[in-house]
Amino acid sequence: MEVFNINNLFPYQSPAVYVMTCVIITIGLPLTLVAIYAVYSLVKNDHVAPIYVINLLISDVIQLCCMTVDVVPLKDRRIYYIGFYMYYFAMIASVGFMVCIALERYLVIACPLWYRFRRTIKISVVVCVVVWVLTLVYLLTFNYVKHTEIVSALFFLLPLPLFIFFLGGTIRALSASRVPSDEKRRIVAILVLVLLIYMLLFMPSVIWYATYYQTLSTLSLTFLRLSPLADLLLYVFMRKGTIDKFLASVCCCRMDSNDSSRVDSNDITSSVV
Repeated sequence: MEVFNINNLFPYQSPAVYVMTCVIITIGLPLTLVAIYAVYSLVKNDHVAPIYVINLLISDVIQLCCMTVDVVPLKDRRIYYIGFYMYYFAMIASVGFMVCIALERYLVIACPLWYRFRRTIKISVVVCVVVWVLTLVYLLTFNYVKHTEIVSALFFLLPLPLFIFFLGGTIRALSASRVPSDEKRRIVAILVLVLLIYMLLFMPSVIWYATYYQTLSTLSLTFLRLSPLADLLLYVFMRKGTIDKFLASVCCCRMDSNDSSRVDSNDITSSVV
């Protein structure tokens, strides 16, 4: 049986992209699995944010596993197509969970009382199931939609104003919030990081879908494959520890020892308001 190689189907994939994909899989897969285990151990009744983070990391694991079809020769072309659609499915789901994380962090500051009494693990699980189901529906109907490039561009562009709104609303509500000061810095840092990740890694794909310029295809593909590693950086920012010292120095403010003692050093940022 003839060996099928993805480079025969997509000749624009350069050796540099091939090497980068191998590096991303080698580094990202074990670190993501470790991060999932670490976050799962922190899921408690008063901790909701890790559920969205776990699902985001699971989508990253699916992406990393599906990347292997790009770096190994295949005997069956159908395996590539299955891997491609699974990768696209996980990538779309990861966008949804990034929106969930940003929304959850916004509610902590802007609507603390509502968030305190409404946040439950059951609701978070339902939201995650809805994200997975809507992603599957979008993927199944995608091939039946005309002008798929425009639809894809609009889909990737839609979360951007949401991220900007969440960040702006959080900054406006900071002065009236009773959340500990170290928690405020970490929440703002998370929202800024989510916005930067999305603009740097996903916006090139919007430009490519809009223009369909061949050179941008390699650039957008490269940036999209970096998203699992960027999500690991987001996980690091959500932990309390050395990041707090970094944020304190950036914000030019002093840590309040009383506030910082309210959250355990191994907790994800979802303290009780």
